[in-house]
Amino acid sequence: MAKPEFDPFNQQCPSRKMLDQIGGRWTVLVVGALAEGPLRHSGVAERVDGISQKMLAQTLRGLERDGLVTRTAYPEMPPRVEYELTDAGRSLIAPVKALEEWVKGHMHGVLAARETYDQAHPPVNRLERTSS
Repeated sequence: MAKPEFDPFNQQCPSRKMLDQIGGRWTVLVVGALAEGPLRHSGVAERVDGISQKMLAQTLRGLERDGLVTRTAYPEMPPRVEYELTDAGRSLIAPVKALEEWVKGHMHGVLAARETYDQAHPPVNRLERTSS
């Protein structure tokens, strides 16, 4: 039996949800953090500045569910849990690094473009909008 074809441009296709997952800000950053090797929850949180404990737990759980991360609990006192990319998760390192490099290389231009756009398109005052 042939494997089904996946088309993320079709909203009914399950690959769309996977694309949403791996394209999300927190997933990209968590995969980037785990690219250097296994980390404890606190290690990921330190590396991914600004992520809440709730979002980190949800992101790690989602990545584990999708087979991109493994969670290993060690029978120690105090308990120790580490997260590590699976082979499938490691296959995301190159695309994530490419995005990181693109952002680093293009951020000056993006900021300049935003400034130019914002000067040409000043925000509309809420009072002006409601009086029209």
